[in-house]
Amino acid sequence: MKEDGKAKLLSVLRGELKSPPPVWLMRQAGRYLPEYQAVRAKAGSFWTMSMTPEIAAEVTLQPITRFGFDAAIIFSDILVVPFALGSMVTFEEGVGPRMSPVKAINGLEHDPAVWAKKLEPAYEALRLVRAKLDRSKALLGFAGAPWTLATYMAEGGGSPDQRAAKLWGYRDPARFAAFLDILGDCVAEHLIAQLEAGADAVQIFDSWASGLPPAQFAEWVVRPTKRIVDRVRQAKPAAKIIGFPRAATLEGYDIYVRQTGVDTISIDTATPIRWAVQELGSRVTLQGNLDPIALIAGGKALSTATAEILKATDGVPFIFNLGHGILPETPPEHVAQLVAQIRG
Repeated sequence: MKEDGKAKLLSVLRGELKSPPPVWLMRQAGRYLPEYQAVRAKAGSFWTMSMTPEIAAEVTLQPITRFGFDAAIIFSDILVVPFALGSMVTFEEGVGPRMSPVKAINGLEHDPAVWAKKLEPAYEALRLVRAKLDRSKALLGFAGAPWTLATYMAEGGGSPDQRAAKLWGYRDPARFAAFLDILGDCVAEHLIAQLEAGADAVQIFDSWASGLPPAQFAEWVVRPTKRIVDRVRQAKPAAKIIGFPRAATLEGYDIYVRQTGVDTISIDTATPIRWAVQELGSRVTLQGNLDPIALIAGGKALSTATAEILKATDGVPFIFNLGHGILPETPPEHVAQLVAQIRG
């Protein structure tokens, strides 16, 4: 009897070998799909889509219907956590997210009951997807990591060098640590609630983990993530957690794996896959790390890159994914090409 995608993904998350590996892609529900664009045109804004359960559920299921990935990942945004903490989040076309810069933790919402109420649309979307999703497919939840969320909140939006958060951390390390802790508490509660709403596993995205000196990586990335993992496991001992410290150094990836307690490490495109297999593959499940631009290129470039990853990871527990999210200009037929090649 052929093993279904959900069973295969959960087996690999437990450290078992599966060939071919399960596959899902970061940002698989998104702007590269015409069906997504149609929904976006009606909804009017990305934030409306994220915070309307019926719309979020519809968009989550679109790539499963089209490509048959082994897992759906709930359509949401990492900035729902700042929203739960009291920030008013807006998205400007061509600019990105905007909010009032946070300079202290005094004005943040500390009540988990309020967090849960404000985040309820995400949990309702998960329940809707769980009810409609084919039983052969897994369902993933996610959240942003404290460091990445802090960079947005301190700056009031995105920034090229995360300067506001870094300056806060350097100038007032005790209060910045407290800021990361309240972010981590909210993230942990959010992940637990997603698991209770039907997620089979969750991923923690630390999109801005690169460019930090070792001491700051340990304090701002590793320590808060370990705290989250510990809190989630206290509530859900069997929870499977994927960590993604995007573009960390090789040493950083190694420390992250050793100290956070995640089950799976998602690696970015620039991290050598053979290094990850050799240094990390015996300790955790690996996930990654196809270049999203190779997916845009398609054809021989895509097939060669895919084959190299499959060859390198043969023999270790592995989930095929990208080194970051699908880019908007990606042709859907290239995604179909990728899935077909992985499955032989």
